Amino acid sequence: MFGTNDDPASLHRGEWRYFPVVPGRMEFAVAVRQALLADRPSVVAVELPSECEHALLRAINRLPQISALMFPYKAEAGLPRDEDEDAITFQMLYVPVEPADPFIEAVRTAKEIGAQIVFIEPTLGDRPHVAGAYPDTYALHRIGLEPYMHAYRLQSQPRNDDIERHAAAMAWRLQGADPFAKTMVVVSLNVLHPLLDAVQIPQDEAPRKMSSDLVQLVNPDPECLAEICGEMPYLHARYEQWRIDPGENILIDRQRANANLLKEAEARYNKSTGETISHWQRKLMARYTRNLARVGGDLVAGLFDLTVAARNIVDDNYAWEVWDLANKYSHQHIAPDMPTVRISGEEVWLDTRRIRLRRRLPRPKQRLMPQGLKARKKEKEPGEWKHELDGESICSYPPEDIHIENYGRFLKTKAKSLLSEERKRVQPFTSSLLDGIDLRETLRNWHEGKIYVRESNRIAGDVGALVVIFDEDTTGAEDRYTYLATWQGEHQNESDMAFYATDPSSHVVGPGIGRAEYGGFLMTLPPRRMQYVWSDPDYAFAENKPETLLMAALDYSVERHVVYVAKKPPRSIFRSIAARLNRSIIYLPIGALSTEKLKKLRVVHILDSHKRRSEAKDFIW
Repeated sequence: MFGTNDDPASLHRGEWRYFPVVPGRMEFAVAVRQALLADRPSVVAVELPSECEHALLRAINRLPQISALMFPYKAEAGLPRDEDEDAITFQMLYVPVEPADPFIEAVRTAKEIGAQIVFIEPTLGDRPHVAGAYPDTYALHRIGLEPYMHAYRLQSQPRNDDIERHAAAMAWRLQGADPFAKTMVVVSLNVLHPLLDAVQIPQDEAPRKMSSDLVQLVNPDPECLAEICGEMPYLHARYEQWRIDPGENILIDRQRANANLLKEAEARYNKSTGETISHWQRKLMARYTRNLARVGGDLVAGLFDLTVAARNIVDDNYAWEVWDLANKYSHQHIAPDMPTVRISGEEVWLDTRRIRLRRRLPRPKQRLMPQGLKARKKEKEPGEWKHELDGESICSYPPEDIHIENYGRFLKTKAKSLLSEERKRVQPFTSSLLDGIDLRETLRNWHEGKIYVRESNRIAGDVGALVVIFDEDTTGAEDRYTYLATWQGEHQNESDMAFYATDPSSHVVGPGIGRAEYGGFLMTLPPRRMQYVWSDPDYAFAENKPETLLMAALDYSVERHVVYVAKKPPRSIFRSIAARLNRSIIYLPIGALSTEKLKKLRVVHILDSHKRRSEAKDFIW
């Protein structure tokens, strides 16, 4: 089996080819199928337990429907015994049989090409494969299969008694095979070297720990697949499509699949809630998932990381759509020929993580209202309220004014604190405590035996204007924000305000009351100074509405600093303009602010006269 001319670093040993894989990863399932179809060996040896051969072959015949092996696990194999030594504790364990697992694909493809299948793992332990740490298999899309395996094999891998016993037991099975038959041996990558060493030494048969009669086959409930599968069902579905049409490579690209998942979930989210996801949120989710993947040592985020990012950047409803869509697998259904079982992730995996999603769903039935509570007023006939708009004047709704002024003060304070934090200096204590001891830096450098103190260089000047851009304007017929307005504060604590928004006349919620959404706004104090900024020739340089607001903020601000909140910073030329006016722009990314707060802040109601204020409370909810 191992000829004199064979290279020890090669995976070919005479007529045998060793094909190491990462268990449970789709990229290696693709590689195994392609290799088997290309080589067409007469024997395929697979690292799967021989005790489960009959049940596994039944499960593979059911593919693409996913099955699960169910078997009892004795306390003798590692679980604690009861106080009574004669009583042995049993636990039911489950092993999913997934389409995109390389070992399952090896058996599936071997059946297609008519090869003999040999199960070389003689005993069933905690899991079907010995656990190991591997680089993210998405690297196969970038560097290829051979460089991936070569780089892994160059690194010294730890060995322990479990891996040695595992390799010795498989070597015994291989030593009884035909050395002259064209064979492909599919094994875990971390067991490859121990197996190659063990094959060269005569081995003894490993004792069986369980009868094959105890292994049962069950059908997992379609709702639990995302919990128990190594790859999310959304990927399994695309893998099955690839098996039918291998030319569609995009379907098995993990990164593209994640992007498609988020895009499809966004469409479902918009349909169920009526809310949209902004471009800055998509960009922030991409960055967030990338960082989560890096923390976990991966190149591409998994389903859990995608769900966490969707919840934290958007909300729980969107996170639920991502999770629910990732769990969809059209091939899975209730099976009439075997029991359907709802399995939890804890029954399959040792290390599981939990995430709690609190969906906020509209109630289809009207709730019982307390006695005396008035119903919301409605139009007697369609268009009645719209006809009551006289267009002579406009004013705001005072409760919304208070809310936006309070949030404006919060943003100004936040911007000043961030700027002060940037200018803070930390240094070792010498002769003065300056502004106090910096505990964080002192603890971080505790090994140096030094005390660190901080010096807070407070910024000069205050914040005089605030610009918040929720969404940049568009041009042409697609421009949502066609309503441009400037209004002045009614008292000394109310800011002058310029904004662009959706047309309030297109969404009338009461007589003379229109509802709109801000695209962006400018606020500045003291009041009663701002003119109509949208036709001011001094701002003709601006390329869009956000830049018009920023130029007006620099022009009308009586303080040195102007806060600019948007998904991206202004053009660099605005820094020069601000410097010439002795002003400074403090940029805050809108993604760093509360999404729920911003949703409430975007809504504005415009009344056609002051007299509407007394009745607006009956129509604005």
